[in-house]
Amino acid sequence: MSKGVLATDKRGVRELGAEKKVGWDEVPQGVVLNSFDDNVDNLSHLRPEERPYSDFNSFTATVASWRVIKPVYNRDICIDCQNCWVWCPDTSIISRDKQMIGIDYDHCKGCGVCVEVCPTNPKSLLMFTEAVDNEEALSGWPEKKKKEKK
Repeated sequence: MSKGVLATDKRGVRELGAEKKVGWDEVPQGVVLNSFDDNVDNLSHLRPEERPYSDFNSFTATVASWRVIKPVYNRDICIDCQNCWVWCPDTSIISRDKQMIGIDYDHCKGCGVCVEVCPTNPKSLLMFTEAVDNEEALSGWPEKKKKEKK
């Protein structure tokens, strides 16, 4: 992920699945899980990383340990079509002013939808195993396929 995108130290501090689970019948009646800790006036005008999320919001939790493969993003090939941003089921594509700037690995589950919808040749997003460093993945990026003449 790009440095400086996250403006809160709460981002990804909890790992989902690590906490004690309670059944539906063990949740206290009338419990409210607030999404935010502070004042929420004009919240829609703030970027997600600037909002005062509570500890019970998915913004503060990470699911990175669930993933075995991850998408790696190549800025040199990307055409900023925003297909990956639109189709990502976990809102893990970070885009600012209609320009892709990275992947939120705290919330990406490695489904590969972003790669499937990428229209570039070669794709600007490819899946790699979790153990592969992003720089290593970028150094082995495939070359553009040339069309065969008929």
